[in-house]
Amino acid sequence: MTADRSTAEAALEIARGWIGTPYVHQASCRGAGTDCLGLLRGVWRELYGCEPEPVPAYTPDWSEPSGDERMLAAAARHMLRVAHDARLPGDVLVFRMRARAVAKHIGILGARDGAPTVIHAYSGHAVTESPLGPAWDARIAAVFRFPD
Repeated sequence: MTADRSTAEAALEIARGWIGTPYVHQASCRGAGTDCLGLLRGVWRELYGCEPEPVPAYTPDWSEPSGDERMLAAAARHMLRVAHDARLPGDVLVFRMRARAVAKHIGILGARDGAPTVIHAYSGHAVTESPLGPAWDARIAAVFRFPD
């Protein structure tokens, strides 16, 4: 087992520990509330001890008015981008919710019974592990790997 896979395995285990945490916009507290970015922040804190940079307040439509790819830029500053077809469980998936929209949803890639899943939080849903079917797969804007 390589070091990056053990980091990925730890990230996946941590993310699964957040399943059931209610959706709360801008929150990042396992069991109490989180959004998709808060889930990633919580996994990062457990892996590395602290967050890589402060997260400014954001609205649900963040970056849409300006068109700035803030989430992709932040991910690229702190994680390793990998090809879509090289993704592995424990990698971070960044999604565009609509064609030509900014990327603003994040999840952790998992797998159940050989089928890909995504662990994520979204409005109206607690953190869940759901199948990464064609509709979700088509929305992937980028894949990133946690650093060693």
